[in-house]
Amino acid sequence: MGSDDVKGPEHLTERQKKWFASVRESLERDTGKSLEEWVAIARACPEAKPRARTLWFKQHHGLGQNRASYILSVAFPSERPTWDNPDESRAALWTDPASAAILEALEAIVTGFDGLVAGQRKTYSAWSREFQFAAAKPVRGGAAVLGLAVPVDASPRLLAPRNESWSERLKSKLPLAAPSDVDDEVRALLKAAFERS
Repeated sequence: MGSDDVKGPEHLTERQKKWFASVRESLERDTGKSLEEWVAIARACPEAKPRARTLWFKQHHGLGQNRASYILSVAFPSERPTWDNPDESRAALWTDPASAAILEALEAIVTGFDGLVAGQRKTYSAWSREFQFAAAKPVRGGAAVLGLAVPVDASPRLLAPRNESWSERLKSKLPLAAPSDVDDEVRALLKAAFERS
């Protein structure tokens, strides 16, 4: 999270809020330094790029990916798309108007789901209740891919995911070429995935 708000923003599930709080709480206990001390160290890092900073933390301070990323998101909130800036992250990811129109068609469906938590990640937009049930990412040419927490055999349109960055709970994916592809079958698949989460 990019702030000191341990409760967390509204776009995180309770599980995610607890995870961020546990990272913050365990940081001082496990390292002997507070978040504020780690932020000062991060701001003195000689590296300029986010990935290089993360590696620097691991090499010079023994911090893992999660802790380093958390500290860096607090130290440099404007440089890294973070979970607490979902609108900025969404705009940076969905730059193609055709892909964005597909996302909007998907959002029109899931917005009505009771208990929905919408979240934005670096490479995809995610929807959860207790667990992630769907995610969408733009692909070149104005298309998108929808990942779903339903088995591949739930529809002949579904494909097995390969090397996707979203949750391993998403067992199938659906290529979408236009907003019109977001039809009643997609609505039913999204609802089924939601109910399983």
